Amino acid sequence: STADLSESLVNLMVFQRAFEANAKSITTSDELLNTLINLKR
Repeated sequence: STADLSESLVNLMVFQRAFEANAKSITTSDELLNTLINLKR
């Protein structure tokens, strides 16, 4: 039904936001690690 489709789209958007947040945290961690490695040199 239309309600099921709407709920599925909302869930998809929520999962996409969560994925983006996780990707951002991984990128930030990677940048921090690179900074620490460069400081040690």
